[in-house]
Amino acid sequence: MTSQPGRPDPTTSPRERPVSQRVGAIAESATLKVDAKAKALKAEGRPVIGFGAGEPDFPTPDYIVEAAVEACRDPRNHRYTPAGGLPELKKAIAEKTRRDSGYEVEPAQVLVTNGGKQAIYEAFAAMLDPGDEVIVPAPYWTTYPESIRLAGGVPVEVLADETQDYKVTVAQLEAARTAHTKVLLFVSPSNPTGAVYSADEIRAIGAWVEEHGLWVLTDEIYEHLVYDAADGTRTETGSLPVLCPELAEHTVVVNGVAKTYAMTGWRVGWIIGPKDIVKAAGNLQSHATSNVANVSQRAALAAIEGDLAAVEEMKTAFDRRRQTIVSMLNEIDGVLCPMPTGAFYAYPSVKGLLGRTYDGRVIDSSVDLAEYILEKAEVAVVPGEAFGSPGYLRLSYALGDDDLVEGISRLQKLFA
Repeated sequence: MTSQPGRPDPTTSPRERPVSQRVGAIAESATLKVDAKAKALKAEGRPVIGFGAGEPDFPTPDYIVEAAVEACRDPRNHRYTPAGGLPELKKAIAEKTRRDSGYEVEPAQVLVTNGGKQAIYEAFAAMLDPGDEVIVPAPYWTTYPESIRLAGGVPVEVLADETQDYKVTVAQLEAARTAHTKVLLFVSPSNPTGAVYSADEIRAIGAWVEEHGLWVLTDEIYEHLVYDAADGTRTETGSLPVLCPELAEHTVVVNGVAKTYAMTGWRVGWIIGPKDIVKAAGNLQSHATSNVANVSQRAALAAIEGDLAAVEEMKTAFDRRRQTIVSMLNEIDGVLCPMPTGAFYAYPSVKGLLGRTYDGRVIDSSVDLAEYILEKAEVAVVPGEAFGSPGYLRLSYALGDDDLVEGISRLQKLFA
């Protein structure tokens, strides 16, 4: 008896294959792995500076915390609530979306999720059948391809390097399209590169999507973190379904409070999309997790109903750090770091450092380089292999100014 493709070998004992092939193929989150290692070393007393985690170093604003404290005291929040989200939060998300991006949606088009990761997985699970292909521009956030595979889809990577500002072109997308292509993943501002697509670039990509009858999943988690370019000009950009209204019925938007309001640990994200997609994702969530923690939902409600003053304060700090880190990285011989115009990441090419011998050790990859940097300089960075583009490093500048300068100074000394 022989096994069928994609199925376990029936001649083996079930106890010889304890982990399913589907889950066994998933790679651990590289960014969380680096962050955990950095924190473990810090706990041992080592002065490690971590550039790995993508979370603001600011505390959640006080008014949001106070809303959570009050929610804890309210017995309403001690019980189950609708699996798809508190009705008042869904309404507020719809209003916030109109306010911030000009996109008009109804509360029935909103599903509140346990963070952006659950939103991404559930959206793909609702959209994809086995074998459906998703075009994934690279460098990409580590979770995207794994979520696609878990949902039964096939990620098709399209690489854009620093010579094109890490932004894919319509010609590249067309070269990757096949008869099995169903969805384009679109992310702007980008994690890990900080790239921001202009309004014209978004419209051109949208026209290509419409021409070929595809779907789009667009991740807008960094929507409020857009900065001036190196020459001082501001990129005109916007939300894809607003710039390309013909795609509104075939677009799923993922967003959340994590980055904008320094609420990574509160775990509140959401999906916005056509009602049938949102309903299907909601059915999945009803069996997977039920409702998001009510206290977190109440905190998120306070966040998005409030003004953006705290966001602007954080953005000012990120902008300052952005300019500092890029300037300092470019002083290292062998490093080339473009100026990001969004999010809070620098994504330098370190190809000029590879192939060299350091302390008798030949460094052939950015994985080796990241390990060497952690060992010798006690600085934690994430190698480009985690984002589908070897030869690069990702450094989050969402950490204190002093730590940022100290950390990059260590790299300058290490490679002097």
